[in-house]
Amino acid sequence: MTSQQPQRERVVLSRRRGARMVRTRVEVQEQTEVGDALVRGLMRAQLGLALRLAVGVVAIIVAIPVVGTIFPWLTTVSVLGIRLNWLILALALYPLLYVTGRVYVRFAEQAERDFIGLVDDERDQP
Repeated sequence: MTSQQPQRERVVLSRRRGARMVRTRVEVQEQTEVGDALVRGLMRAQLGLALRLAVGVVAIIVAIPVVGTIFPWLTTVSVLGIRLNWLILALALYPLLYVTGRVYVRFAEQAERDFIGLVDDERDQP
C-alpha cells in the first residue's frame, strides 16, 4: 500500500494585506478585550485633551483676580464707567470659552478620525 502524503502548501503572510485592519474592526465590533482597549484609548485621549484645556482656561480665569490683587490700581481703572476687571471678564472670557470649545471639538474629532483610520478596513480594499 502506498500512502499518499498531502501536498505541502507554502503560506506567505506578507501577501495578506488588510488582515490586521479587518481583525481590528471585528475586535471593536465584538467588544473584545482588544477592542475595549482601543475604545478606552480613544476615550483616554479625549479626556486628556479636555483636562489640559480645562486647566488652561481655569488658569486664565484665576489669573484675572490675582492680577487685580497684585496690582490694586487696575481694579480702580474705569472704561466707559465700567471697571476694567469686569470688562475683561465680560469681553474676554466668553470668546475664550468659545475658542476653547472649538479647539476641543477639532482635536477630539481628529482623534476619532485617527481611531477610525486604525480600525477601518474599507480603504485597504481593492
